[in-house]
Amino acid sequence: MGSPCEVLSGTDDESLATSLFNLVAGEAWRIEDKFSRYLPGNAVDRINRSDGESIEVDDETANLLDFAASLHDMSDGRFDITSGVLRKAWVFDGSDRIPDDDLVHSILATVGWEKVAWDRPTLTLRPGMQIDFGGLGKEYAVDKAASLAVEKTSAPMLLNFGGDIVATGSLKNSSRWQVGIEALETSARKADRVIRLSQGALATSGDARRFILKDGVRYGHILDPRTGWPIKDAPRSVTVAADTCTEAGMLATLAMLRGADAEEFLRAQNIQFWYQR
Repeated sequence: MGSPCEVLSGTDDESLATSLFNLVAGEAWRIEDKFSRYLPGNAVDRINRSDGESIEVDDETANLLDFAASLHDMSDGRFDITSGVLRKAWVFDGSDRIPDDDLVHSILATVGWEKVAWDRPTLTLRPGMQIDFGGLGKEYAVDKAASLAVEKTSAPMLLNFGGDIVATGSLKNSSRWQVGIEALETSARKADRVIRLSQGALATSGDARRFILKDGVRYGHILDPRTGWPIKDAPRSVTVAADTCTEAGMLATLAMLRGADAEEFLRAQNIQFWYQR
């Protein structure tokens, strides 16, 4: 998941709480092991090493590919799971290192979902191309883990996978979970606002920790796969509330990808959201 994950439970039953923790952690590790681009031999690695050969994938992987394809269409190509190879040029570590434009342009030859042949369950990438589920993996994982936990108990829980959050119900006496949205200046060590959540999901997209600062210009880590460069005029942070974390994360990410039009896009979705410039 690339970030801290936690499970909070409203039960007084220590045995149940331990069981829930193990269940959620097990599902998180299962998805990490299967879909992380960093682990050799898993589903994503097998695809990324295919070198132009066709690969047949299982139903779970196919479902994620179908979802990624739909997001690519919805975003007019702004959301693209083949754009992860741009990390060869961009390192968002808070430094001032901007990559050479020629390097970025050369990598773009291996970016573009429209270059992929996807005929479920068979996927064919051109040589040099890769996929990366990082733009939707945590949201998918927290939803899957929450659904397993709900099957086991009606006790209220809050699952937090690196800021992608699902609440399964209110606490005792109908108290709601309190979730803080981090202030943009993280050194302040305080929340910008507190959201009270009884049931549903929250997802946040932003550049609080991953950016480059050069000559007073801040370059966020969300890249436009059509240009290879960071999205211009994107908000610093977008948080969306929805029924599932997958939906919330999708809308938060699509909003960031719209740059200066992010707020207009969010208002058109008829959803609750919080926005920081």
